[in-house]
Amino acid sequence: MKTSNFPTHPYPDDVTTIHLKDKTILLIGTAHISQQSTDLVKQVIVQEQPDAVCIELDEKRHAALAKRDTWENLDVKQVVRNKQLATLMVNLILAAYQKKLGGQLGIMPGTELLAASQTAEQLGIPIVLCDRDVRITLRRAWRATSFCKKGYLLATLLTSLFDKTVLDEEQLTAMRRKDVLSELINEMGAALPHTKEVLIDERDIYMAEKIKQTAGRRLVAVVGAGHTEGIRRAIGQDNRDRMEAINAIPPTGRTAKILGWLIPGLILLGLLLIGIRQGTAEFTANAVYWILAHGIPSSLGAVIALAHPATIVSAFAAAPITSLSPLIGAGYVCAFIQVMICPPVVREFEIAAQDIATVSGWWRNKLLRIFLVFILTTLGSSIGTWIGGYRIVDTLLN
Repeated sequence: MKTSNFPTHPYPDDVTTIHLKDKTILLIGTAHISQQSTDLVKQVIVQEQPDAVCIELDEKRHAALAKRDTWENLDVKQVVRNKQLATLMVNLILAAYQKKLGGQLGIMPGTELLAASQTAEQLGIPIVLCDRDVRITLRRAWRATSFCKKGYLLATLLTSLFDKTVLDEEQLTAMRRKDVLSELINEMGAALPHTKEVLIDERDIYMAEKIKQTAGRRLVAVVGAGHTEGIRRAIGQDNRDRMEAINAIPPTGRTAKILGWLIPGLILLGLLLIGIRQGTAEFTANAVYWILAHGIPSSLGAVIALAHPATIVSAFAAAPITSLSPLIGAGYVCAFIQVMICPPVVREFEIAAQDIATVSGWWRNKLLRIFLVFILTTLGSSIGTWIGGYRIVDTLLN
């Protein structure tokens, strides 16, 4: 494999030519919020007239960029059923981060990827979406992040949202030449190496293999600048045997499964022992305490989220029961009920990435309020497990 920054036409250093057996690949490293990148992508595709154009998108992200009615077709009830609320929320946070920077730079994120798609279509050139499904990427990243560092990851993402720093002209100029999302992830690499491996390194391998599999002798590949070096390394390697593994969601670990059932089992065993050793009255008192310890904070979380009254009632009823099963949590039950009673309208989907960057937006936007219901009722139920569990253990020991 040979690489060069001197393709057929005199392009900037953002374009790298890779000669690989019978293929010539023009790899364009872009910033997702750069007008310069958008212009460069159009220029290269028009001048080179390649056999195919590979783009750093999957079907979901491509549809979100290309079709205005994408939100209309999103079934939030199905998202809740499939336990993908957290994935959707992280997607929105990342989109909002890029959109905020894009607003300062005068261009919306992903414009250069959409331009690549549209330019290729106008010229009758086949398009290949070479990125891994974003849902798989996010779920693998979440599984790869330890419990303690999940909080750090969420805090970093949320902090980036509410940062009100206004960039000066020098910083804006530098931003136009960077893939800012990849920069953010690389900055977290030292603290979250496994997360960075999933979000960047695995995708470099995946995209490199997809580009190599694309039919044609002369290709143009449009990817974020943060991926160019990794793709250049991976494209000369044979990683076909890794594709199945990195494109699958790893199963829940055996330890997590055991703990998921062990804690409810110990709670029920503790209540049973209290009944046997100390009588029905003490058993009833602890059972009622368990119900209240979960029901009150969980329903209070729903109240804070300004949930529908039916959702608040369901939080009180569901939390004590779902806390004894690892299969479903109170947050998902309450979120589903909130969706059924107060479904978000299309406009709220369209402005969610904007509203998510403001505190009031989380309560004003019905979609974001569903996230609040999910987060706060889950937190309330978790508090109940600690309080109720402490009461049961204390009763057993005294």
